[in-house]
Amino acid sequence: AEKAAKRMGLSRSRLYVNAVQAYLKNYPDNDVTEKLNRIYTKESSSLEPVISTIQSSSIEPEEW
Repeated sequence: AEKAAKRMGLSRSRLYVNAVQAYLKNYPDNDVTEKLNRIYTKESSSLEPVISTIQSSSIEPEEW
């Protein structure tokens, strides 16, 4: 980072700020929860009974 900042004529702090801004610009928040909520208003989120039984039996009981 030090060498790159110097080569670009930037402070190291400015290089980091620019890098984070570029990252956020290229990878915006996809709001996964919102997308899943839209899907599950149309589709059921429940498991098929067989899958539910298998999943439940794979978890060891815990004492509370």
